[in-house]
Amino acid sequence: MPETNESPQQALNSRSRAITEGEIRAPNRAMLRAVGLTDEDFNKPLVGVASTWSEITPCNSHINRLAEKVKEGVRVGGGVPQIFGTITISDGISMGTEGMKFSLPSREVIADSIELVSSAQRFDGVIAIGGCDKNMPGCLMALARLNIPSVFVYGGTILPGTCRGQDVDIVSVFEAVGAYSAGKMSREELREVEASAIPGAGSCGGMYTANTMASAIEALGMSLPGSSSMPAVTARKALDCYESGQTVVGLIERQLLPRQIMTKEAFENAITLVMALGGSTNAVLHLIAIARQMDLPLTIDDFTRIGRKVPHLADLKPGGRYVMADLDRIGGTQAVLKILLDAGFLHGDTLTVTGKTMAENLEHVPGLPENQKIIMPLDKPLHPSGPLVILKGNLAPEGAVCKIAGLKETRHRGPAKVFNSEEETFDAIMNHRITHGDVVVIRYEGPKGGPGMREMLAVTAALVGQGYGESVGLITDGRFSGGTHGMVVGHIAPEAQVGGPIAIVQNGDVITIDADKNELSVDLSDEEIARRFKNWQAPELKYNSGVLAKYAKLVASASEGAVTG
Repeated sequence: MPETNESPQQALNSRSRAITEGEIRAPNRAMLRAVGLTDEDFNKPLVGVASTWSEITPCNSHINRLAEKVKEGVRVGGGVPQIFGTITISDGISMGTEGMKFSLPSREVIADSIELVSSAQRFDGVIAIGGCDKNMPGCLMALARLNIPSVFVYGGTILPGTCRGQDVDIVSVFEAVGAYSAGKMSREELREVEASAIPGAGSCGGMYTANTMASAIEALGMSLPGSSSMPAVTARKALDCYESGQTVVGLIERQLLPRQIMTKEAFENAITLVMALGGSTNAVLHLIAIARQMDLPLTIDDFTRIGRKVPHLADLKPGGRYVMADLDRIGGTQAVLKILLDAGFLHGDTLTVTGKTMAENLEHVPGLPENQKIIMPLDKPLHPSGPLVILKGNLAPEGAVCKIAGLKETRHRGPAKVFNSEEETFDAIMNHRITHGDVVVIRYEGPKGGPGMREMLAVTAALVGQGYGESVGLITDGRFSGGTHGMVVGHIAPEAQVGGPIAIVQNGDVITIDADKNELSVDLSDEEIARRFKNWQAPELKYNSGVLAKYAKLVASASEGAVTG
């Protein structure tokens, strides 16, 4: 080893020294002094704290306080923290409007912005804090690209609201709209649900997309143990943030990097947990997108392979009865991971941000309490295989995603009722033009065609509220909220805009959705499909300027994570 005059502390700032060391960096240091750094700080590792704080949504309204706790932890750990901001979009508020087209593109903007700031400022490490749905995959995509010591912190789940003695949440409100339109609920009752559903800060409470992705990230090894199930407004979540700040400095010392943690085996652990919990269909899109940042060969077929052997254990909303705060009370995600590890479903030797393996982290996790009803035993699962099912067939040559959690029937066959936008569909539902047995087809809502691949919670919740949750099928090249349930299929690829077969479906065509056989098909011959395509041409893209125009030109297929690069 060559001799060096560097102290161990100085070696920790191997990236940031490019802007803090030597006489030629006097102007750089002058700028840093103006924001509070001292001579002593210039020899310490510089840690970026990426905050998605915003007043526009309860999912993120408390993250400024959490960022300050992270900052304390970094300081005590021996680093120099710097908070910087990135965006969030509220899916719950934009849902059902043109605004939802901007939600999935925001994932790319979040990833790009964290990468830009962290690279420009030469951070030695990064902690990212996320709340609403696109925050988490966006943060992880950036950490994968940067590949510097990193930790992800989940802002935490919301506590459920209460209405007339029943737990309610945001999905309860969407479904109440459908019930009101069907005459099953009065305007006063609808107003009561609306006023009770969101009691404060935190992400939507069921096993919807935010809680799904937080759980997946913990299983990936990129969050501290237990981080994903802690409620937002608790002292434990504040401590989680403080300890994460200390942890990232330890990762800098060890130079333990995200690509050493997020291996193919770690992604298989994440998929396994998502299946056991009954997670959101969006996990398929987002996990593939994160893996693509590292050129890992993760595909939709991996979800089929893992889903066939992993049982669905958690009775969580939207397909079940409970919310994440209930799971937290009986041991949280750590308890479920422990069950899966002991049963041989997890790779126990994958590394995590603790510096220990998954198995080492879980070694002393206690078992579930007796008489709890949230996690089913392995010999009596809710379903013997995972509830996220990849369907293929002549309607989805590249694949589509179906969630069967809570369904009594996993096969539906019926005549198509075709719509070219979410708005057309919602209008038809509210005007009672959909009936039992139909298969609703919503197209030109894919990544390019939408553009932005909108979530369809307003549509699916209205169907459930009207009593059609299991008697009407719905297929789309768009997406669903993690709060969606029913006989619905999304992410159909190729999408209509690029000439996917969904583009030539006509009213009355008979469509089969069969989750048991992994099939999505229309009763048309190859010759008839080819004949119809002779008379089809792609419509003009809906936007010719701005961020959505750029997104539509760059975005990949949903089967490839709908990434832009």
